[in-house]
Amino acid sequence: MGTDAAKAKISDEREMKEHIKNLKQYGMIIALVVIYAIFAFLTDFKNISPMNVNNLIMQNSYVIVLALGMLLCCLTGNVDLSVGSVVAFAGAIAAILVVDYQVAIPLAFLAALAIGLLVGVWQGIFISLLGVSPFIVSLANMLVFRGLALVVLNGQTKGPMPPEFTQIGAGYLPQIFTTIGGTKIELLALVAGIALSVFLVLMEIRSRRNKAKNGFIVPSIATSAFKVILSVAIVNFFTVKLSMYMGLPMVLLVVLLLVILYTFITQRTVPGRQIYAVGGNKKAAALSGIKVDRVMFWIYVNMGLLAGLAGLILTARNASATPKAGDMFELDAIAACYIGGTAVAGGAGTVTGAVVGALIMGVLNNGMSLLGWSVDIQRVVKGLVLLAAVAIDLYFKNKKNS
Repeated sequence: MGTDAAKAKISDEREMKEHIKNLKQYGMIIALVVIYAIFAFLTDFKNISPMNVNNLIMQNSYVIVLALGMLLCCLTGNVDLSVGSVVAFAGAIAAILVVDYQVAIPLAFLAALAIGLLVGVWQGIFISLLGVSPFIVSLANMLVFRGLALVVLNGQTKGPMPPEFTQIGAGYLPQIFTTIGGTKIELLALVAGIALSVFLVLMEIRSRRNKAKNGFIVPSIATSAFKVILSVAIVNFFTVKLSMYMGLPMVLLVVLLLVILYTFITQRTVPGRQIYAVGGNKKAAALSGIKVDRVMFWIYVNMGLLAGLAGLILTARNASATPKAGDMFELDAIAACYIGGTAVAGGAGTVTGAVVGALIMGVLNNGMSLLGWSVDIQRVVKGLVLLAAVAIDLYFKNKKNS
């Protein structure tokens, strides 16, 4: 009898954890839709125009790139405060090479990525080999690389960049236009939306089968249907709007490939599981044979590489490099992770959550800009949203432990 009661208790606990996990995940997606709808009403639906949807994606692509790298840092209970400065420095180096030295654009791209990679190695050495706190290391390098960006640019804007350079941040995938009902439509965007919708449905079916096969709790049909319908609706909203403008931005493909890659790394690979283990309990992870210092080293190398890529995207988007580029990007990336459900103490969080969190930050920035709110007020609002997200995370953590 006691054994049956224990099994029932374990089952109840598993159901509660699964319920809380789903609530956090779906809650953020619903919050994104609600926030977007509120700003649509406040801006007389200016934020749902095809041009604005296009701008929303392009203006926040580099935040999503940074959020993917920051997620791995946050999963270990740490952050990287230097990414905004590295974005500025890497972008500045690429711009100087192209504008002043007429270096081939592919080589300039590689140079910017190499700068980010070297910065990651530099930080990783202090963190993993010397045992310095990631907070202190990244705080120091935030100052170092912001200063270096100012030095190499001599406090001035470097540009304009050639069209071949700006393609990654402001260009579009091949376009096939037609006219439907008097409206010019780009077909590739529509096809992409349909294909991605089918993919989401198939992935949900596969997920349910795998959970049932391995003895995990399978969500109800209603829950799965709600998740799929909501996801498909969001995907097709964006693709339809993009099809009514210029089609699929080049940077959207870059972001999508990165999302797929990091989803695979975090969910399907041994290094991904090790990151979660280190964040969950560092000492236990070390005792189980995980080389914690090596995990921390590669996390910050990865963050540096993505910061270099974000620097390229931002420079291409603006067609120039400026000393103030990337200002406060580190806070947007950190906020995206925590708003998206990453645990403050580490050990819990998803790529999907980080992307949704980045989109929420982007919708907030975009909506408040359309309303004409000052930068100061925008920072107040974003700060309050971040505080609310952390409070909600702690609430669910305490509820789970009670």
